[in-house]
Amino acid sequence: MQDRIWKMLDNSDAFIALPGGIGTLEENFQITSWAQLNTHHKPIGLLNVDGVFKKNLRFLDQAKEENFIPHSALHIFISTSTAEEMIAKLEDFVYKPDPVAAQIDWSKGSSNKKRKMDLSLHL
Repeated sequence: MQDRIWKMLDNSDAFIALPGGIGTLEENFQITSWAQLNTHHKPIGLLNVDGVFKKNLRFLDQAKEENFIPHSALHIFISTSTAEEMIAKLEDFVYKPDPVAAQIDWSKGSSNKKRKMDLSLHL
């Protein structure tokens, strides 16, 4: 499955998830985590037909509010109920990198050098 996702990443300008099952959700979250890690800057559309992704989006909002997900991480999702609205929003999308993740290059083929991160706790 990872090879399939890399092919999609290499050959696409955006991702659109249609209503589907566990595989759809897994691929969607994987491509989203790669965006958060600055591997790509492509928008991720959720075609929310009949509200099928409504509970997933609520879960993400709750995780954001409880600080499990950075506020900046969810801007990459574009949720619409029609294909026409999705295309319009994808065309208007502007990538806004996560300030911390943007400092790290996790892209395919990057150097294997160990990166130093400041993990000190500041209270």
